[in-house]
Amino acid sequence: MSFVNPDPFTTRPEIEGTFGVVTSTHWLATAVGMSILEKGGNAFDAGVATAFVLQVVEPHLNGPGGDVPVILHDVKRGRAEVICGQGVAPARATIAHYRSEGLDMVPGTGLLAAVVPGTFESWMLLLRDYGTVKLRDVLEPAISYARDGYPLVERVSATIQTVENLFRTHWPTSAAVYLPNDEVPKPGTLFTNPTLAETYTRILNEAESIGGDRDAQIERARKAWSQGFVAEIIDRFCRTHDVMDVSGQPHRGVLTADDMARWQPTVEAPLTYDYGRYTVCKAGVWSQGPVTLQQLALLKGFQLDGLDPTGPDFIHLQIEASKLAFADREAFYGDPDFTEVPIKTLLSDEYNAARRRLITEQASLDLRPGTIEGFGAEVKVRRAEGVREAVGAMGSGEPTVGRFGETRGDTVHFDIIDRDGNMISSTPSGGWLQSSPVIPELGFCLGTRAQMFWLEEGHPGALVPGKRPRTTLSPTMALRDGEPYLAWGSPGGDQQDQWITQFFLRHVHAKMNLQESIDAPAWHSEHFPISFWPRTARPGVLVVENRVPPATIEELRRRGHIVEVGPAWSEGRLTAASKIGRRRRAAANPRGMQGYAAGR
Repeated sequence: MSFVNPDPFTTRPEIEGTFGVVTSTHWLATAVGMSILEKGGNAFDAGVATAFVLQVVEPHLNGPGGDVPVILHDVKRGRAEVICGQGVAPARATIAHYRSEGLDMVPGTGLLAAVVPGTFESWMLLLRDYGTVKLRDVLEPAISYARDGYPLVERVSATIQTVENLFRTHWPTSAAVYLPNDEVPKPGTLFTNPTLAETYTRILNEAESIGGDRDAQIERARKAWSQGFVAEIIDRFCRTHDVMDVSGQPHRGVLTADDMARWQPTVEAPLTYDYGRYTVCKAGVWSQGPVTLQQLALLKGFQLDGLDPTGPDFIHLQIEASKLAFADREAFYGDPDFTEVPIKTLLSDEYNAARRRLITEQASLDLRPGTIEGFGAEVKVRRAEGVREAVGAMGSGEPTVGRFGETRGDTVHFDIIDRDGNMISSTPSGGWLQSSPVIPELGFCLGTRAQMFWLEEGHPGALVPGKRPRTTLSPTMALRDGEPYLAWGSPGGDQQDQWITQFFLRHVHAKMNLQESIDAPAWHSEHFPISFWPRTARPGVLVVENRVPPATIEELRRRGHIVEVGPAWSEGRLTAASKIGRRRRAAANPRGMQGYAAGR
């Protein structure tokens, strides 16, 4: 007997049409993406334009200096593919160098945490090889918003206020951009970043100077970025500026123009897992994406149909599966170009049958990675108590800052499906305004993804020049009965693949539509080490929205979970889009009051 939601409350309708749908974490980006579809562009064109606008309107969550994974399904190619836009560690980024600076981990802010920026090259690859429109079509909306202004959402103002003293004391180039009139801008302020507009305008002008050929323009733009003035300015800034970071000491960067010139994004097949009639697609083990697949492999052994998705059994099983999957992430994941990762074993029925036996009626309070002979590393748990209290003074390793224990949203996300059936899901991130000082000639800052490396020789996630850090960014796609069906994802760092899995389970087992699956009460575990500085864990802690029923909370506590109750609408910023035949559907998260879906 299937569970029927007695009160299918939703904050808004599930968008439906036949022409196309766009959903993202900011309404302006959604509107721009939809406008590209209306002008005849495909989902990939719309994705590039959406992404550039998100850099401008959500600068506390992503920027040009960041990184991005993309999952797409191209009708012409007839398959799902992953674009890896995760930049690599610079040539001078060695464990010995960081140890010589007196560090035992990569700082969560500043220049030492920068890897090669991956976003611009990735969007150019997507536009060139999958898109149809010209560079001006996808860049002009972002340039316009950066030059003429956009209304600041509340979280941007709050983030700037959190790091105001850091900007004033140590990062004056950031203060010059984000403290206009020498004050924190209020929510709703029409905010501009004219230098960023000038940077993209210069790239566009250089591209168009080569003539009208579309592909030639894109190649010229790429050269301006990775081999031209952008790379040169980044190189000079890293060489000449001692920047205060979260370690409490100033450091110079190691990223160079040569590092940028040598790197390009790659295209690869996704990792997949069959779950009933669904085939779920994720990026590889250079990301945390496979933890969703392993959670499904563990949960496949339980009967979830008919369970109340806000009940203790449903929540307990998902959380306990996440603990096991994330423990394996810590022990085994890393860049497969440098480290052999036993992913076939980690997703195998035999391995997960054994792991599944560890899930009992009681909450686990231990981190329990599996044992695979010849693979893995010792997982060291650094408890959070007292460690993170000093974070605010020097910024934060995570993209948004706040009291530890609160839900921290981060990053941006979008999903798009056009009328031809092309699909794209992407989670751009990095280069947050609070991560590193603004490079004054460019109007943006560098990312800090290198903080996810370990300064331990032999660890699968050990820092090595040219290596990809294990990213938390995790877009998702699923086929149903062999046909492309669903694209979805969420900002949220280590929480991404918890909320992504919860959404999918609600949609599949509780038969909730996309909007209901997003709006339902949500939760996350803080049991395992976070990926961001200072890499701490809170064993057994489960944070739930206060909309989770009191009886469920009481029962979860009886089972041994350390339950913390958060605000009503505090968990996740999911968006989702689906297609069945000619029908296109989309939904967006009401949390934060800025994500919207559009379509017709």
